Amino acid sequence: MSGTWALFVGLGLLMVGNGLNGAVIGVRSVNEGFSVAVTGVIMAGFFAGFLLAPTVVVKMLPRVGHIRVFAGLASTASSAVLVHAIAVFPIWWTLMRFVFGFCVAGLYIVIESWLAEMTEPTNRGRTMAIYMIVWLGGLGAGQYLIALADPNSFHLFIVSSVLVSMSLVPITLATTKAPSVEAPDNVTVRELIRIVPTGVVGSFMGGASVGIVLGLSAVYATAIGLPLDRTAVFLVAPMIGAMVLQWPIGRLSDSISRRTVIFAVALSGAVISVALGLSPAQSILVPVLMALLGGTMFPLYSLIVSYTLDWVPDGKATGAAAKLIGVNGCGALVGPLVAAQLMSIFGPTWFFWCIAVAFGLVVGYVAWRLAFKEAMPQERQRNFVPFPARAGYLAMVMAAKPVRKATRNAGVKHTTRRRRRTRR
Repeated sequence: MSGTWALFVGLGLLMVGNGLNGAVIGVRSVNEGFSVAVTGVIMAGFFAGFLLAPTVVVKMLPRVGHIRVFAGLASTASSAVLVHAIAVFPIWWTLMRFVFGFCVAGLYIVIESWLAEMTEPTNRGRTMAIYMIVWLGGLGAGQYLIALADPNSFHLFIVSSVLVSMSLVPITLATTKAPSVEAPDNVTVRELIRIVPTGVVGSFMGGASVGIVLGLSAVYATAIGLPLDRTAVFLVAPMIGAMVLQWPIGRLSDSISRRTVIFAVALSGAVISVALGLSPAQSILVPVLMALLGGTMFPLYSLIVSYTLDWVPDGKATGAAAKLIGVNGCGALVGPLVAAQLMSIFGPTWFFWCIAVAFGLVVGYVAWRLAFKEAMPQERQRNFVPFPARAGYLAMVMAAKPVRKATRNAGVKHTTRRRRRTRR
């Protein structure tokens, strides 16, 4: 367990630095006079780098080794943070966000591949639960640190850089032997759409909503004039809601049709987004609603992944999980770009209207599927496992270790096998 906790400590330090860096850039961009549209491009740079990293880093690991890859990426990410403080220009910030996103995605792969090696089907739920707590808690804590100093100075950039650099310490001192990393089986988007179109639509739109929140929350809060202490609460509230509601929602999806739970969660997210768009910006209810929004938004991705893995054949589970990560990342890239343009034209409240549209499209599509397509029998659903919105290699390996519920009798098993051949 000592090796496992060393990895979690490294992940926690990385996430605190990541959260602080994103929050400072969002606030500072507005204060520097960058337009919301330009800021959206800057923030989207992170997700563009995130999309590229898996292909490159997975090939680097066998040749270079986990420790050296982690050290190189962490050092580069730490340096990219400091460049923001000395080159305050949109083009440089966009480039550095791209580099930082690439490095963070690669660091996830190193940490997650180690955790996956130490995880068995009997304890994968506990491992992912701890991973989610560390991921969300670290991200939220980092965003909250924005209230500790003036974001217009260089101090918070230095703090973020130090945190990212310090994530090296527990990883390099971990006693567990680094595992091998294999590229997942290739599953095309077209094939995934044929097997489980709900997963593709839900993953893309879920990624768009998460990208908007992670990329533009600080921009929105600064644009409407929230003080730093309230901005910090606004940023951390979705993470708190996600940590509280992730497991109850997941357990519910194990008890009833998972597609029905996806519909209910997406509908709740759409309603909450509309309520936020209509609420006064300074209302004390806004942090509560933001917590509820996070409590629907982040679990939705876990539900989508679990639902997709319910339907894909076991031999293609790893490739399907990997492809969903890419689809989700594309949504996270497109979401801030579109939302920032609309916020620039129509005003800051379009931050919430864009999230409502993303949720609404999931609601509409799933409602159509519920009306016209037969659901998978509950007995054939896999057990729910939480996945972070930016999950990577660990999600792939978790997918490759399926744990399905026991069927009640052979007749149910025979029938559901036949149903799995139908399009979902």
